[in-house]
Amino acid sequence: MTTNQGDGQAAASSAVQTPVSEKRTVRIPWAPSAAPRIRKELVSDLLSREVPPQVIDESEIVVSELVANAVRHARPLSDGNIRVHWKVKNNVVEVEVTDGGGPTVPRPAPPTTWGLGGRGLRIVRSLAHEWGVLEESNGRTVWASLGGPSRRRSH
Repeated sequence: MTTNQGDGQAAASSAVQTPVSEKRTVRIPWAPSAAPRIRKELVSDLLSREVPPQVIDESEIVVSELVANAVRHARPLSDGNIRVHWKVKNNVVEVEVTDGGGPTVPRPAPPTTWGLGGRGLRIVRSLAHEWGVLEESNGRTVWASLGGPSRRRSH
């Protein structure tokens, strides 16, 4: 797993007061183990920033669902990884998961009583203030904003 600190912040500076906005990007192997690994990293980072507990819980669930969907329904990026990016600004967490794209467009599945799967994006939709899908030339990004509206996207 490769981690990059955003905004020029070094990992050693975590004892210093966290800036109002800071970004993180993690490249993680496209594998079933990706979701639990990224959950742990995201939660640790958000706890260190003193993000409200409810937003941390929601972010943990959403990133897990998005990463699991990327592994289940899409291809990896050309380097065999998926990219998970998040930023925090004024206690709003924006999470992005980028994969190599897949044969279907991500959308919530219709509710079923007995289905074993298909609830991931319905969960994301219920927890996120906003979410969306960006088709890009090198893959697909699914993003979600937790704890408030996204400040970077217009609809």
